[in-house]
Amino acid sequence: MDWVELIVPTAAAEVDDLAALLAGEVPEAAAGTEIRGDEVVFWAALERSEAALAETREAVARLAAGGAAVDPARVRAQAAMPEAEWRDAWKRYFHVTRITRRIVVVPSWETYAPVAGDVVLALDPGMAFGTGTHASTRLCLAELDRLDEAGARPDRFLDVGAGSGILAIAAAKLWPDSRGVAVDNDPLAVAACAENCAANGVGDRIACSETPLDEVAGPFPLVLANIQAHVLLALREALVARVAPGGTLVLSGLLTPQAPGVAGDFAAAGLAIAATRPDDGDPQWSSVVLRKS
Repeated sequence: MDWVELIVPTAAAEVDDLAALLAGEVPEAAAGTEIRGDEVVFWAALERSEAALAETREAVARLAAGGAAVDPARVRAQAAMPEAEWRDAWKRYFHVTRITRRIVVVPSWETYAPVAGDVVLALDPGMAFGTGTHASTRLCLAELDRLDEAGARPDRFLDVGAGSGILAIAAAKLWPDSRGVAVDNDPLAVAACAENCAANGVGDRIACSETPLDEVAGPFPLVLANIQAHVLLALREALVARVAPGGTLVLSGLLTPQAPGVAGDFAAAGLAIAATRPDDGDPQWSSVVLRKS
């Protein structure tokens, strides 16, 4: 697949905040951004380049109207390096990472000697989102760890927008008797998810597919959705319907200012808000945990 880079210049002091804001406004930015000096960079498939550039300029215009130091006229697109080169280039930034007290993510090209109690996730995300280094993924993994320590024992789980499969793999390893479904609308993500599940020895317990959420047979005691806010809201009824009575829904991909509103909308659909938590290392991102009575 061919890709383009979308580049948004800003003041150097505001580049981190802009990256977070763009993640909430542009789907491609929600999949991951890179900071290059005073520019925020993210990627779009070539066939989406014109539409993504227009959407980015519209988002930047809205942010500028709100006082951000950005200019939609300076937003630009340029050819990205070939996918194979990009996949190899970013590997130098992805290393063994301890996400929680127990969960450790290990890239497929590195080795790690686990200590007692470690839950090791072997991962090669390919072009899929989900290495555990982004705050939204860390938040979900932390919630899974917290649920396990609190005594939760779900026998089935659903991961919506599974990306690399990291959350589904973590759930399968935390609860060895469970089975899961991992869905994503990106065939590259589905392929990466299936490969990672197999590499972690849980491929026989997790079904990875492009099945639309409305067609997934539920309900599930545990549902995970690490997706940007507007997609979560669009999927609200379908997500709520797939949470079993007494079950838990974990939402992430939320900028902290968005979290209370999203939590309130899901509460209005019949769930109870159990927690809203910002990430310890990057508090501009938050997770929401809800339960069905």
